[in-house]
Amino acid sequence: MLIFVLDDEALLLQTEAQVIRDVRPEAELRCFQRAQEALEAIQNEGLRPDAVFSDIQMPGLTGLEFAVRLRTVCPSARVIFVTGYDEYAVEAYRIHAHGYVLKPLEPERVAEELSFWTEPAPAAAPAPAAPDKLTARCFGQFEVFWKGVPLSFDRRKTKELLAFLIDKEGASSTAEEVSAALWEEEWDLKLTKNRLRVLVSDLKTSLDRIGMGELLIRRSGQLAIRRDLVDCDYFRMLEGDSAALNSFDGQYMQQYPWAELTSGRLYFRFIDGG
Repeated sequence: MLIFVLDDEALLLQTEAQVIRDVRPEAELRCFQRAQEALEAIQNEGLRPDAVFSDIQMPGLTGLEFAVRLRTVCPSARVIFVTGYDEYAVEAYRIHAHGYVLKPLEPERVAEELSFWTEPAPAAAPAPAAPDKLTARCFGQFEVFWKGVPLSFDRRKTKELLAFLIDKEGASSTAEEVSAALWEEEWDLKLTKNRLRVLVSDLKTSLDRIGMGELLIRRSGQLAIRRDLVDCDYFRMLEGDSAALNSFDGQYMQQYPWAELTSGRLYFRFIDGG
């Protein structure tokens, strides 16, 4: 377990680190007096903290600003703010901090905040292999991968078709609905349907190429995807995954105008309304 401790006051930093060591002697600790130094350690050394105890008021990059940036480079890290003031509680929870602790740091609170972490269990019999899944990133620019490699298509618009079907969360869409979204300024429905047929063929060919042809569902003139064969930040956030939630900064499938409705809905549900 790797834990970051951030506080600009050296004595407090040492004290807090000792409290954490007493509670979790097996953990590796890295201490920083500047939030920027912690970010550089993540970016330059490839460190991925499991938990971060951070002061809020620090010179340069504040603890709140650090937490927002941390979500983009290490979304799985749990952020616990340690502060002498309770005035930041609302702002801390607006950015979905995992914990908020008033100074002085006490062992009981440290143990409570780190209760999510358990030592790996002894090796057991291997579980049945889970089905392979296509991986998609919906937050920010939409991207799709197969085993870590970007999925390739013969036509650029095919990627947008897949994005649209993922946005529908597995629900079926008619050819008219898909065409209206992908070619919103084109009024010739016959033309857009012909274009869509080409894209569907390209998508099916690309999925067949990687052995995932069953992901695409075509039935009675409607299109859908098997949601259970797609792993993406969007689906995980809807299912309550805190790491996915913390990675969402309000940007969703930015390159596609039709995605603005979902983007706004997610923002007001998880950020502005959270």
